Amino acid sequence: MTLSHEEQYQKSWQERQEFAENMLPLIGRLYRNKGVEVVVYGKPLVNATTIELIKAHKMVERYEGQKLRLRESFPILEAISQLELAPGRIDIGKLAYGYQYKNSSNGASLQDYLKRELADLLDNPDKVQPTDVVLYGFGRIGRLLARLMLERSGPSSKLRLRAIVVRGGKEGDLEKRASLLRRDSIHGLFNGSITVDHENQGIKANGTFIKIIYANSPSDVDYTQYGINNALVVDNTGVWKDDKALAIHFESKGTARVLLTAPAKGEVPNVVYGVNQDMILPEHKIVSAASCTTNAITPVLKALNDEFGIRNGHVETVHSYTNDQNLIDNFHKAERRGRAAPLNMVITSTGAASAVAKALPELKGKLTGNAIRVPTPNVSMAILSLNLNKETSKDGLNAFLQQTALFSELQDQIDYTSSTEIVSSDLVGSRYAGVVDSQATIVDGDRCVLYVWYDNEFGYSVQVIRVMYEMAGIKYPTLPQSR
Repeated sequence: MTLSHEEQYQKSWQERQEFAENMLPLIGRLYRNKGVEVVVYGKPLVNATTIELIKAHKMVERYEGQKLRLRESFPILEAISQLELAPGRIDIGKLAYGYQYKNSSNGASLQDYLKRELADLLDNPDKVQPTDVVLYGFGRIGRLLARLMLERSGPSSKLRLRAIVVRGGKEGDLEKRASLLRRDSIHGLFNGSITVDHENQGIKANGTFIKIIYANSPSDVDYTQYGINNALVVDNTGVWKDDKALAIHFESKGTARVLLTAPAKGEVPNVVYGVNQDMILPEHKIVSAASCTTNAITPVLKALNDEFGIRNGHVETVHSYTNDQNLIDNFHKAERRGRAAPLNMVITSTGAASAVAKALPELKGKLTGNAIRVPTPNVSMAILSLNLNKETSKDGLNAFLQQTALFSELQDQIDYTSSTEIVSSDLVGSRYAGVVDSQATIVDGDRCVLYVWYDNEFGYSVQVIRVMYEMAGIKYPTLPQSR
């Protein structure tokens, strides 16, 4: 019997749902039992829904010009689940597409193909010890870091959130802290379970107990009394910004290293993961993860400078308002920032252009920058107006950036969209440092203008997590290798 068009579509959809439903338990077990994170063209699938898994496969056509079906990636995942693997990140989308359409197997069987592509994870026992993490401050970034660590919690997790340090401690404080973690006006509900433990003064989230410590200064805290040792303390307050000031954290017994989630001054290394994380040395006890804007633009600038060379340029950031601004007109020590953030576009300064040079010294003195704060609560944009050393075209530049986003060492930092309809709210929750909007690209010979979106909260927090892994000595490969 010949099926109608509608019946064929329904049958196809049901098939995709069935494959997705069968894949999710395998993805979960790979992560929880072996520490293997499964992705499709960079899209994380741990804790994904069936619809998110289907959509991740659908996105492949945008990059490759050809569909990747779940029935093609399912055998890849099933075979991977039977291998003895060390922790790492495996892109089953690229593996499946390479095997099906790019002849990457060279005629080898599926098992032999996977053993070759995943050789770095085979028969390689995991010797990395878990690291205790303390969040000092629990604002916008602190809560997102907590969410990111908790969504990957389990026996294989190597970053273990042990405590959160906050000021005060009035009646009902624990409930409010838990509520702010549970519900977020921008990023939605927490994916999991959260309860308050009054007896032990903490929060239980997804099976993890998190001690809430009340202190007005790091010198008031002894982490070892809570069983926390050699901790990585992540300072989300922005109160202390140079090496001498941040050294106060070492007055807390149990602190081993400190990471600042803001641009640092003095001798503190400013790290943009994907660009200069190699500069983190064992003797660096204090490190900065730079700013959200610096993280958004530096990977793109590095890619362009490596390929075309950058003579000079200007960076203009169109940035969502932050807690540093006022809700309504009031006194503010900075110029213009005292005016109501939800009602005004506010011209202000940004140190991102000059901060790029700390991560990418070859661009020192070549960039200027300014910023406009706008009445949106999250997701910002950087406009890069650059003069290159080589002439190119819009198609040529976009093709290079698409390949960079898919197959380079910057694939986790740079995303690429060819949508003509995308707007800022579509990028809430983006896990990339920056997203190149190819439809807005302008090229005239050796001059180009690029538009780079970034979730200045979530995308930045993902970059911070990567720096945390680096500081903890946790280095897992992403496979298959970029080619």
